[in-house]
Amino acid sequence: MLPPRIFRRLVLAPLVIVATVFMLVTLPFWLVVTAAASLRLPPPQRRGARFVWFGVVWLTLESAVLMACLWLWVAGGARRQERHYGLIRWFLQKVYAAAVRIFRLTMDIEEPELTADERSARLTRPIIVLSRHAGPGDSFLLIYHLLAGYQRRPRIVMKAALQYDPSLDVVINRLPNAFVPRKSGQTRIIDEIRRLSATMEDQDALVIFPEGGNFTPRRRRLAIRRLEEKGLAEEAKRARGMDHLLPPRPNGAIAAIEACPSADVIFVAHTGLDDLITMGDVWRKLPLSAHITAKWWRVPADQVPTAREERIRWLYDHWEQIDSWISAQRLARTP
Repeated sequence: MLPPRIFRRLVLAPLVIVATVFMLVTLPFWLVVTAAASLRLPPPQRRGARFVWFGVVWLTLESAVLMACLWLWVAGGARRQERHYGLIRWFLQKVYAAAVRIFRLTMDIEEPELTADERSARLTRPIIVLSRHAGPGDSFLLIYHLLAGYQRRPRIVMKAALQYDPSLDVVINRLPNAFVPRKSGQTRIIDEIRRLSATMEDQDALVIFPEGGNFTPRRRRLAIRRLEEKGLAEEAKRARGMDHLLPPRPNGAIAAIEACPSADVIFVAHTGLDDLITMGDVWRKLPLSAHITAKWWRVPADQVPTAREERIRWLYDHWEQIDSWISAQRLARTP
């Protein structure tokens, strides 16, 4: 059960700052310990020092964000959304830069070619982003590129447990987003998606992960079984044909489109670190150089199907396209 907000503000937030100071003071000790522990490991497995460095950077940035939020609250700027979007942008820029230096992260994004009119519309229409969900940090990278590369104001429905992260808790609760408890029914989630989508303006972007969670082979099997139990034979058949994705749950995407019919729809595929499913995978398998490839497809609002059954088939069509693209990318990387 999530602690009340007053506890999170008065206990968890200061605890992050205390932990940051402790790690900064004892950093040489942790670097020596991790270096000594890695001596008998081959170079690709010597990840301890890199994780220590990244952890210290993350904590330092978290503390900076918390102090900035406190200053905005004292100065009466807690309701100014642009300042908080700027704060998120700054945080993610620094995290991304740290990942580039520490984990040698590189990212290539292939975007659709746009006409002059489409480029203009891209900046003056709200968008609904439907992305696959797999690998460590994919949501952070997506939000970073929406903020930094496209000057968008992202909105997202998240698990309430993420409010254990104090900086995320403070900043996100001051912006049009939604946290939903773990045991919330599908109706609550759809209602929040509809609420966020209905109030979008030109620079807003609603981010949805239709799979409902990170891909794992077990989740894929269970999702296909659920479709079969519901009598959705066509969807189950199409889901079995996708090797890298969970079948999309259409209700959230359809609710968002219905609530904001003027929005363009962006489909996002990415691959590179999606085999790192658990924290243990990240610790054992993170390569010396991390590379992510992404591709975006844009569907103008007037080309989105109108009938519900057509929208479900259309969503599966794009999900199959994403799955095929991932297969091609993996084949291209295979020696």
